[in-house]
Amino acid sequence: MELVNLKIASERVSFGEAVQRGLGQEQGLFFPEAIPQLPLDEAFWQLDFVGRAERVLGAWLADELGQDNVSALVRDAFHFAAPLVKANERQYCLELFHGPTLAFKDFGARFLAQCLSLLAKDKKMTILTATSGDTGAAVADAFYGIDNINVVVLYPDGGISQLQEKMFCTLGNNIKTLAVKGSFDDCQALVKAAFSNPELKAQFGLTSANSINIARLVAQICYYFEALAQLPAEQRDNAVFAVPSGNFGNLTAGLLAKAMGAPIKRFVAATNNNDTVPRYLQSGVWEPRDVFATLSNAMDVTSPNNWPRVEALCEQQGWPLADIGAEKVDEAQTQARMKAMHAEGYLSEPHAAVASEALVRQLQDGEVGVFLGTAHPAKFQGAVEEVLELDVPLPPALAAVVDKPILSEKLDANYEALAAYLQRAL
Repeated sequence: MELVNLKIASERVSFGEAVQRGLGQEQGLFFPEAIPQLPLDEAFWQLDFVGRAERVLGAWLADELGQDNVSALVRDAFHFAAPLVKANERQYCLELFHGPTLAFKDFGARFLAQCLSLLAKDKKMTILTATSGDTGAAVADAFYGIDNINVVVLYPDGGISQLQEKMFCTLGNNIKTLAVKGSFDDCQALVKAAFSNPELKAQFGLTSANSINIARLVAQICYYFEALAQLPAEQRDNAVFAVPSGNFGNLTAGLLAKAMGAPIKRFVAATNNNDTVPRYLQSGVWEPRDVFATLSNAMDVTSPNNWPRVEALCEQQGWPLADIGAEKVDEAQTQARMKAMHAEGYLSEPHAAVASEALVRQLQDGEVGVFLGTAHPAKFQGAVEEVLELDVPLPPALAAVVDKPILSEKLDANYEALAAYLQRAL
């Protein structure tokens, strides 16, 4: 698997090098030069999730890592389900929150951890990553206690739910957490700045666990095929996926699945009030604005890192950008959709409700909608209980951390403060 730096086309690297480096020169994203095609015979659809994921990821990585290694990585990373649950007559939810930290990030983070353990061996490394809520917990859980790997997670102070914070800021050991006085975009900018300093990067062996890391993205491809496998065969060619979108890694993975041959009819990028992409697709003007705090806080991103990959993939495949649907769903509409879904018998948190509302607006006759359920409703207990006026019990993973103290340090949103922290803490 060869990848090219989207900013410097002459920089080409292997999968192993891209995983360990995270970003290329000048903060460029690594992008695959070619998309492998996957034979989709009936036997493929009859496989279980792990067997199917072995085939999907083997198409990308077997030449470099060997199929036996790929299969071992998959088996060690994916030991939880991704059920497709009917939410109403026209919509299904792909529930991606049945992993250890109750969010879709478990798929990518655990696969990344397995890849780095294989590739880095005894080399000391530091995972430096930003989170808008769920990446932090998934990465912390995946790397907790691994020898020779430290994890430093930056998140917006006061910008994530308390239960999200408790999931990864109570661990200690090799997990360091920093509450940044700013937005997720500020956190993301600090990570990029650190990666742009070659001395700092070399000193601490920096790599990232955000969806800028290619290992995260290829892992997420697998659950799009899983959703299609669980649909009735006659509906697969008419599936429309609505993706709750913040940093746009999930949509990128879905488009990669389609490029591999997944019979996905089309995609809808669903955002909250932080609607840079819907405005861009309508006007052609890229105009990030100040971050707007919403109930769907993991999507409170105005400069999505993965958008250059979306554009590169559409250009590579000859797909017009206009083929991607886009919807902005505001706070009142999010709450109204949560209530409507509950009345239909499905309990949803705000992110999935944004995606479901996008399907309500965009589904055409004969189409079937699949929206991604990216987090367990209990991770947004306060918002769900307030909107729906009911009690949401905590699953064991959350109940276990609710009374633990937060171990985070506060950090000003400037590079010098981050560099000083790394020198002191690592």
